Amino acid sequence: MRLSKYIADCGVCSRRKAEDIILAGRVSVNGAVVAELGTKVADDDIVSIDGVRISPAAEFVYIMLNKPEGYITTALEQFGRPSVLDLIDIEGVRLVPVGRLDCATSGLLILTNDGDLVYKLTHPSHDIRKTYYARIEGKLSEQELEQIRNGMVIDGYKTSRTNVKVLKAGEETSLVEVAIKEGRNRQVRKIFDQLEHRVKSLRRVATGKLKLGELKKGQWRNLTDEEVAYLKEI
Repeated sequence: MRLSKYIADCGVCSRRKAEDIILAGRVSVNGAVVAELGTKVADDDIVSIDGVRISPAAEFVYIMLNKPEGYITTALEQFGRPSVLDLIDIEGVRLVPVGRLDCATSGLLILTNDGDLVYKLTHPSHDIRKTYYARIEGKLSEQELEQIRNGMVIDGYKTSRTNVKVLKAGEETSLVEVAIKEGRNRQVRKIFDQLEHRVKSLRRVATGKLKLGELKKGQWRNLTDEEVAYLKEI
């Protein structure tokens, strides 16, 4: 098994993040530091990160969290902000967020220790539609709605066709539903910033067919067997 996959199967992080950890020289196999991505390991090898031994998850866990604003989707960061992992207390289980939500965005976030699923759902070739509710300043014109639907050039790339509809329009603020596939960094915010409609709040309400429903901010639940099967099939 490739070392990066082994690390992901241990629930430490995604396979791509595992490659960064390996290249940084933080991983050792049987006591020797390994910094080559093609390294293979066997079941009886002793793998450690920063001197701490890791082992594959005995059981996979799949969770949906309603992420509050103010939480980051990484375990550690330099500014000391709270992590979504602080909200989930399952002893002995290392969970990895599937994708990201920026610190100021709330809503549906999937976490799991299933490294293969994390790799599949976050791979660039695998785009799953994510639906957001955005509270924006002002009111969108029909021309602006068409711009969003047809794709806009942001940071040098053109977004794909985007599903967008106004749920409630007001003179000062409007509530807009946006469904995107790419999920580039802060894409929804950048779309509205370019149109000079600043986003006042942003919430992810669905990932594919999985919906946030009545789950309250800061709360989480286990995914159903049907939801897990859906994620593995898409």
